[in-house]
Amino acid sequence: MVAPGCSQRGACYIGPMTGDENGGSFGARRKRLLFRAQRRGFKEVDLIFGAFAAEELATMSEAELDQFEALLTAPDQEVYAWLRGHAEPPSDYDTPVFARLKAVCGRKNPKWNV
Repeated sequence: MVAPGCSQRGACYIGPMTGDENGGSFGARRKRLLFRAQRRGFKEVDLIFGAFAAEELATMSEAELDQFEALLTAPDQEVYAWLRGHAEPPSDYDTPVFARLKAVCGRKNPKWNV
């Protein structure tokens, strides 16, 4: 008899962590994204991304989380220029999530929670 997750040759692997019981929940991805958003390494961008993530991540769909995660991979200086309106974001990054993120910059009295 072969144990679950093991091949006939005895090699075992850890399966994908997709269920709440083994730490792979949808909530874990949100926590990871919040952490990354708050610690990009460029203080101004950390504040903007962190405030946005704290407010929005809980209600974002899987597709929106993908868009946000893509923004987290963009270089800090470029993202900051896009957010300030000094440069246009490439079409890959010019998404509805980016528009909501940019709206954080236009608030009169933002709450920076990072």
